[in-house]
This record gives sequence, structure tokens and C-alpha cells, in this order.
Amino acid sequence: MAQAPPAEQVEPPTGEPQNDEPKQPIDKVVFGVAAALSLLVLAYGWFATDSFSASTEAALNWVTGNFNWLFVLASGGFVLFSLFLAASRYGNIKLGPDDSTPDFSTFSWVSMMFATGMGIGLMFYGVAEPLSHLNEPPMGLAQPATEEAAHLAMEYTFFHWAIHPWSIYAAVGLTIAYFAYRKGYGNLISGTLRPLFGDRATGPAGRAIDMIAILATLFGSAASLGLGALQITGGLAHVFGIETGGNLTLTVAVIAFLTLCFVVSAVSGVDRGIKWLSNANAVAAALLALFLFVVGPSIFILGVFTESIGGYLSHLPAMSFRVGALGGDVWLSAWTIFYWAWWISWSPFVGMFIARISRGRTIRQFVVFVIIVPSLVSAVWFSIFGGVAMDLQLHRGVDMAARLAEGQESALFNTLSDYPAATITIALAVFLVAIFFVTGADSASIVMGMLSQNGDPEPRRWLVVFWGVATGAVAAVLLYSGRDDPAAGLEALQTGVILIAGPFLLVLVAMCVSLMRALRQEPYAATLHPVVRHHLEHHIEGVVEEKVNTGGIPIIREPERRRPHGPRLPGPNR
Repeated sequence: MAQAPPAEQVEPPTGEPQNDEPKQPIDKVVFGVAAALSLLVLAYGWFATDSFSASTEAALNWVTGNFNWLFVLASGGFVLFSLFLAASRYGNIKLGPDDSTPDFSTFSWVSMMFATGMGIGLMFYGVAEPLSHLNEPPMGLAQPATEEAAHLAMEYTFFHWAIHPWSIYAAVGLTIAYFAYRKGYGNLISGTLRPLFGDRATGPAGRAIDMIAILATLFGSAASLGLGALQITGGLAHVFGIETGGNLTLTVAVIAFLTLCFVVSAVSGVDRGIKWLSNANAVAAALLALFLFVVGPSIFILGVFTESIGGYLSHLPAMSFRVGALGGDVWLSAWTIFYWAWWISWSPFVGMFIARISRGRTIRQFVVFVIIVPSLVSAVWFSIFGGVAMDLQLHRGVDMAARLAEGQESALFNTLSDYPAATITIALAVFLVAIFFVTGADSASIVMGMLSQNGDPEPRRWLVVFWGVATGAVAAVLLYSGRDDPAAGLEALQTGVILIAGPFLLVLVAMCVSLMRALRQEPYAATLHPVVRHHLEHHIEGVVEEKVNTGGIPIIREPERRRPHGPRLPGPNR
């Protein structure tokens, strides 16, 4: 995100952040090394596909077999850390000067963070994940397609999409926003580590951290693009009645088209591109969910939401720290560990993007809106889409397990086809998948450009285009490594995400430690509620003025020094 504006500079609350600062130079080392590594991965995956697949699979088995406990502990730690900051006196601290105001309206702010954070995943897994857990219960804890399996399915779906992922985003975004806009350390991941490493954060170690952040963003975005391309090809089969299963050429063509779309959106800027798309997408997604709620089993959906929220919150501590040491590790690696790695790989660009649009908010506002609001929306979304799909299987006799076997990418469209106006809703869903990805991927392209250009909030267009094209290319290569098997391609996407998230997890932990150290050095007045602080300052000023006027506080004036006239006479008092 160039150096951030100094802490004392306040932008007017026009709704559009202004950037009058000079352009920062491109960091040739960060960009060159990150680009070279990306091209190396692309070449390896394209020209030695079999060797690439075998190597990544072996690396994946090593990471998940030895460090799954670290992913689980760290994700739980991010939840506790974020909630502590919101509940403590530090929650009153502004992400910027004490008198700064937000740059965006609350609706636009929430819409942009939500669409960027996980919009496309909600479309892909909205039906697929609850159905998968219903027919293959987590860790074999229930019999398939039973009431108990349904409870587990919804609780684990909430677990993967609610508080934990948004706590990861909150920890990263909050740290970046604090150091960028309150301390003026710049909009780089490395800048957040100055309290720990001092000037070394801007040296080789800091550059290495920014390179890791670029690679994590690249692979996380590529995984999302791959998911979106798979789902769009599945939607095309329903809209146009064509066979797309296993059509790698069509999938790559979709990737190329989406890449072009999000590059165009990214170079147009946040306010003209991402903001407009996010607002439009939020409205379209709400309309689709509302339509399904009305024409679907409304009472059943409300019941699913209520019971699932209660079960999720009551079982959250146990789920949060389960690593599969006593069984179930295969399932946990395929689902929970993948999700934590996916959110971690997305956290550099989602965190930087949320930080960029959150200047002027307090820490408490940031945590509440970044964690609670999107978590609640995710719970409503999965209750509607998952509830509708479960009702078809449990109460209407539809073999949803067989439909799911056709591919996770088609689960949503198979469900929509059983309700009125299927052609329209499926077309709308395809549109939503595409736009959700554009809003996320163009944010990622901008962030990778920022990291390559010393944190400049408006990186050069060719940098944005380069990283956008690289994202599409990585997605295509990972899917290509699965040949014509979409499931194998999906596994390749997941493998890439987990491998790159491992190193960045350690960076996230260091960022939280650095933030806590800086917050403890804040003056006590900055941690007071603004109203209390202003009243206290006014009261102190009034008391001081009254004491001065009544003589309660003597005013000591330095006596005037007079220039002596004539020669000084001798004597003890002269």
C-alpha cells in the first residue's frame, strides 16, 4: 500500500481516499525475485507436469503431517487476539490520527471487505460443503445422511467460514492499518515488524517477507480463480445445455476471460472499479439468497440457522483445537487445514486491502465489523443454500449425493434447477461467481503491485497487469496438472495454497507480537473513548483556567533583567 501519509495528515472524508504523494520507485529486488520464482513454478508445472505433481504432493504430505498442529493453534490464537483487542481499552485507538474520520460509508466498507475476503468461495461451497459433510460426515462422527450428520455438516461449515477466517484477516489488516496510518511506517508487510526488528525490517529480511507475501497472494488468488473457472464451466452446462465436464480447454478459456476482466477492473482503481462491483455484487447476492429463502423451505431454513448457530458456538472450543492426533487427521487435512492455509494465503492481500479502506476506524469498530458482520452473513448464506440442498435430500427424496458426485462445481446449479426460474437464477449465479472473483482478484493484483513498489497505494499499471496475468497463468497450470480431471485439478490448487501458507504463518504470528508491543506504548489518553477523552480534556482545561484566575495556581514570571546604568558600586548588596 510508498510511504503512508504521516500520522498528523488527515484526509477529508469525501468517500474517496486521496493520494497526493509522489510515486514510490519499484523495488527491483522484491519484484525481480518474486517474479522469477513465479515464472520458475509456471515453467516447472507446464514442462514437467508429472514431476511437479509428485513433488507438490510429497511436500504437502510432509507439511500436513508435521505442522497441522501449528495451523490449528495459530488460527485459534488469532481469534483470541482479535477479541482481546476489541474488548480491551486498546479498542478505542484510531487507525490514524485521533481526529481522523472514515473514508468510506459503512455499507461500501463492509461490501468491499466481504466480496474481497471470500465471495467466490461462498458461491463454490455454499451448497457443496454442507452436502459433502452430510454424506461424508467429518471424521466419521456420524452416519451419513442422518440428522446427526446434518448438525455436524452445518456446524463445521460455519467453523470453516465464520469467526476463524475473519479473525485471520482482522489480525493482518489491523496490524497493517495501525502501522501505516497511525505510525506512518508505510503500507508494507515488512513495515509492521519495526517494533521487533527495527531498521532491519527495511533490509534484506524485510524484503524477503514482502516476497513471501507476494507469493502467498499469488497462489491464494490462483486457487480462487481455479475454483471460479471450474464453477462457471459447470454453470454453462446448465444454462446452454452443453457438456463441459473435464473440458480443460474451456476452463482455461474462462480463466483467460476472467483474468482480462479483473485486470481491467484493477487498473481502473479502487473507487471506480472494486467499489462499484462490490456494491452491485452485494445487492445481486442478497437477491439470489432472498429468492431461495422465499421459494424454498423458509421455516426449515430458519430452524437450520438457529440450531446451527447454537451448535457451532457450543462446540467451537473443541473444534478449534482438534488436530486429529487420535484419528480423523486425513479429513482434517483435506478440509480444516486446507481452509486455514487458504485464509492465511489470502491474508496478505485481503489484510492490506481492508487496511487500505479502513483508515479512520477504531480498533473496536474494525474487529466488530471485520469479524462479526461477515461471520453472520456467512452463517445466513450457508443456512439458506445448505438448508435448501439438505431439504431436497432429507425431505424430498432427491439423490443429492449422486449429484454431488458429478462435481462440487455443479452442486449449486443442480440445486437451483429444482426451483422456479432456474435458468435465470443459474445465469445470475454464474454472473455472481465471475464478479465475485473479479472483485477479489483485482484487489490481489493491486496489492501485489503495491508490495512490488515499496507499498505505493497506486502501483504502476503494468505491474498490476503483470501480476494479474501471472495469477491466471498459475491457476491454469495448477488445473492443467490435473489433466482432464477437475477433481485432480482442484486438489492441485489446494496443494499449492497449503504449501505457500506455511512460511507466511510465521510472519503473521510475528506481526501480532509486533502490534501488541506497539499498543502497549500508546499514551493512556489515546486508549480512552473519544467522548470520555474530550470531556476529560475539557474538564482539565476548565480546572486549570479557574485555578489560574483565582490564584490557586500561582503564575511565576521571570523578573525582567534591566541593563545596569553606570559603574557598579562595591558592597554586599550591590
